[in-house]
Amino acid sequence: QVHLVESGGGLVQAGGSLRLSCVASGRDFNSYPMAWFRQAPGKEREFVAHITWSRQTNYPASVKDRFAISRDNAKNTMLYLQMNNLKPEDSAVYYCAARSSPWSNRIYLNEKDYNYWGQGTQVTVSS
Repeated sequence: QVHLVESGGGLVQAGGSLRLSCVASGRDFNSYPMAWFRQAPGKEREFVAHITWSRQTNYPASVKDRFAISRDNAKNTMLYLQMNNLKPEDSAVYYCAARSSPWSNRIYLNEKDYNYWGQGTQVTVSS
């Protein structure tokens, strides 16, 4: 059974940091492209960060140089998102996602590209 479970969200002041984690199990996620997305109230889900199995990364301009995605391909795949210098506009529910394309080095930026999702973790940044 496939599970993606996020954790690490919470309330933080502007300028602070948070580290999100996602445990992925039930498939060979070690070989899958994975990503973080976020969705704020009343807005569409947006791409935040992407990482390939070989740890190539990609970010939108809005979070580049503040956020860092990483993965640990151990028994269960761990996906992380280190978020620094947080801003109120970063407030959203954050989701981890995976795409069943083993060993692909393509960059997938659209939520429709992903077929496995976690339940999300809330991040709130106060001003």
